[in-house]
Amino acid sequence: MFDHVVFGTSDYAASKAFFLKALEPIGMAVVSEGSLGIELSADGKTSLCIRRIEEKPAHLHLAFVAQNRQQVDAFHRAALEAGGKDNGAPGLRPNYSGKYYAAFVIGPDGHNIEVVCHESES
Repeated sequence: MFDHVVFGTSDYAASKAFFLKALEPIGMAVVSEGSLGIELSADGKTSLCIRRIEEKPAHLHLAFVAQNRQQVDAFHRAALEAGGKDNGAPGLRPNYSGKYYAAFVIGPDGHNIEVVCHESES
């Protein structure tokens, strides 16, 4: 299990705005912000840290856990509203598992951002 994940962004303001809006449905919020960048967390135990860098970063695939399918749907809507590019609408992914419900969006630096729920529909 990760304690934190750190990655760089070439457009800090755009990435900050995108991640704050896109990940709000799963409870992610600002823990701290300073000269290095911003730290987000939903549980106070693990965090996502976005750092200012000059060069374009390598593309990442970041997947976040949702508590229910409604959070996956809300993430997808919020991420698109925040300027993300659709990379897979919310839905079951039976090629992964019978309960794998996820949505995918490409963020400002080309990162593939996913939110997934492993619970049955309720």
